[in-house]
Amino acid sequence: MSLSPYSRMAQLAQSGQPFAVATVVRTHGSTPQTIGAKLVVSADEAERPFGTLGGGCVEADAILAAREVIQNGGRSLREYRLTEELAWSTGLVCGGTMWILAERGDLALLFDGQDMLPAVARAAAGGPPLVIVTGLAKDGRTYSFDRRAVVHADGHMTGSLGSPAIDLGAAEAAVSQLDKGPARLLVPDDAHEVLIEPVTGRPGLVIAGGGHVARAIARQAKLLDFDVTVIEDRPEFANPERFDGATVIAGDVASSIETLRYGAQDFLVVATRGHKMDADCVLAAARTNVRYIGLLGSRRKTVLIADLLREHGIAEDRIAAIHAPVGLDLGGCTPAEIALAILAEITQHRYGGTGQPLTQAR
Repeated sequence: MSLSPYSRMAQLAQSGQPFAVATVVRTHGSTPQTIGAKLVVSADEAERPFGTLGGGCVEADAILAAREVIQNGGRSLREYRLTEELAWSTGLVCGGTMWILAERGDLALLFDGQDMLPAVARAAAGGPPLVIVTGLAKDGRTYSFDRRAVVHADGHMTGSLGSPAIDLGAAEAAVSQLDKGPARLLVPDDAHEVLIEPVTGRPGLVIAGGGHVARAIARQAKLLDFDVTVIEDRPEFANPERFDGATVIAGDVASSIETLRYGAQDFLVVATRGHKMDADCVLAAARTNVRYIGLLGSRRKTVLIADLLREHGIAEDRIAAIHAPVGLDLGGCTPAEIALAILAEITQHRYGGTGQPLTQAR
């Protein structure tokens, strides 16, 4: 399992080694990293920082800022304008602006005198999810760190952003964002902005079926850091060695689907060897709470299965959760190309992308 920035922070805290964390708290225009990106810097200068803020001189300066707060304490919020000259010399995307907050580790997750790092690290490892909300004060184009709080999955807050109205709006937005995943910026008024960072475990992908396409999906999903589970009833295909460390469940596929627990960041793709098994699996999946169900196959098959679901009393909102045929239209037809199209659609769904070529995106 890959390490999260919070897990790395917890490791350093447990070892007693001072550290700092640099976070992209705001962006404008084209930037090499999105809000919420983190870099964990230890006091040991020989040790490579964990994570990335996009590389280049901006990241190098953020590392220097992190080392300064390790030594001197406090926080540092710096604005980096990625000018054309800077982009040419460093390779960074030009035209945008990044605001990076560097803060010493003992301050980064301290709320009302309570150290929330252990709880946040547990959330990142798959425990109860949390949302970190960071308030920024705005004065014209100048931003400064204001306050920070943690919002729990039930909506209650540890700490405060200093205003009941802002707290309420941030808590509601935080709980809503738990289902979506990536960080977002909330603008409650002209003088404040709030960075909302959900902290959850790795996204999960359940693959019903263990054939060639399923194997290709599993391989590409691992590259995207999904926690992959494959369900297959044929012993010769239910071999963990075929799936590069994925969890393999050997047994009846449809009934196994219904026994699993699904979180807000879990996805399921049905890619079995026959229409009847596909239908049984989709019916089983529709009876669970999994938010995304992908079905590999023709449009004709998907219409027939939708009719079958209605006959079994499946509500229209659950039928709407089925992406069939699954995947973006990339034109490929090999197992690896089909897997790419499927993971592309899942990634689009996770992050709310348009699916358009970047040359056409607005």
